[in-house]
Amino acid sequence: MHTRTNALSRIRFALRLPTTATAPFCPSEVRGSVAVAASAPLRTRLAAFVGPGLLVAVGYMDPGNWATDIEAGARFGYDLLFIVALTCLAAMLLQTLALRLGIASGRDLAQVCRDRYGPRTRILLWLMAEGAIIATDIAEVLGSALAIKLLFGLPMQIGILLTGLDMLLVLGLKGRGFRQVEAIILGLVATIGLCFFAELVLAPPDTSLLAAGLVPEVNRLEQPGALLLAIGILGATVMPHNLYLHSSIVQTRRIGNGDAGKRAAIRLTTLDMVGSLLLATVINGAILVLAASAFHASGNANVADIADAHELLTPITGAAAAGVLFAVALFTSGQSSTFTGTIAGQIVLEGFLDIKIPCWQRRLVTRVIAILPALGGIWLLGEDSVGKLLVLTQVALSLQLPFALWPLIRSTSDARIMGPFASGRGVAAVAWLLFAVISAANLWLVIEAFA
Repeated sequence: MHTRTNALSRIRFALRLPTTATAPFCPSEVRGSVAVAASAPLRTRLAAFVGPGLLVAVGYMDPGNWATDIEAGARFGYDLLFIVALTCLAAMLLQTLALRLGIASGRDLAQVCRDRYGPRTRILLWLMAEGAIIATDIAEVLGSALAIKLLFGLPMQIGILLTGLDMLLVLGLKGRGFRQVEAIILGLVATIGLCFFAELVLAPPDTSLLAAGLVPEVNRLEQPGALLLAIGILGATVMPHNLYLHSSIVQTRRIGNGDAGKRAAIRLTTLDMVGSLLLATVINGAILVLAASAFHASGNANVADIADAHELLTPITGAAAAGVLFAVALFTSGQSSTFTGTIAGQIVLEGFLDIKIPCWQRRLVTRVIAILPALGGIWLLGEDSVGKLLVLTQVALSLQLPFALWPLIRSTSDARIMGPFASGRGVAAVAWLLFAVISAANLWLVIEAFA
């Protein structure tokens, strides 16, 4: 214990961070703040539990997912749509484990890791989690900057610097409740969904091909480049920081006490998560379907870049609004992740190191760290390199994902942590199989990216 205390003290001293602070919407300070009576009508209880799933769903539709969905739709039409659906099912299982951990144990994944592992392992896991958050933020910076360029014609470097202003949004939420943040996220997600709904009205898909694309057929992956793109979709979808995030924010809800209350909370939170991830899957699928209907169907199968997709939408659809809607959706997807990235960063820092800082400080540090490599990448590779840089962020996330999955699956299978809510052998076996498949797929993605 003395060694652990010294290790944490050295980190605090090195970072010059306070041990306490007021955070406007840090989950640790609002745990149990949304309480509902167990006797309340089902509609009331369900409405109270809607929200955490939306914050998690944002990570499944950020700019990092766009490049793979666009290329998959442009090159292979609707053939890889079933990969998006299967990835959604895998994500649902993993997020279910995360929410069960938070509700059953009363601890988030970072806190469980702090309790379970020694100082060296804990610091390694913390660094990997921070790396995942920063990689995600770099993708948000690049996506938002590209959207600013498409909307206003500003250079990428200026757009990247302007993304630093999103800290004002965080400052504006100081003193607000967690439900207000969830409401804002709902509005942003709805904006993305409406934009793509309008896009599909302008470029209607072939419904018969769309339905066929949802049916799993392994032989479609035999097409040159299809398997790599399928792995890319998988690697870009399951986000490490979402597991830490979800295990914490579900604790903002409370319904009764004891095992019965926990069981009810798990059931309602699972419904919230399933609905939210289905929405995220529909939006991800809409990106692929739009690329299939607009580009693949018109013979533009080589579209693999977000900027190229924006440029071609207007002449193909014949509607000037198509490009604007596309850019607005891209900007919104980047900005919606601002909030979740900030909250996830606080959860990771507090959970692993027992350090609390205000949201605006967390946002400032993360965004500055993200802006520097984004600017460097654009300066070295040019403004047309956004797609390549986004792929690199997904590769970075791929490397870090197993470091979140391993402690999650182990912890949720441990009755000492979960009590009667520990995963059964069947669920644990499927989770470990997913761990092996995702780890192997991500390793392949990394190897192919640097081959």
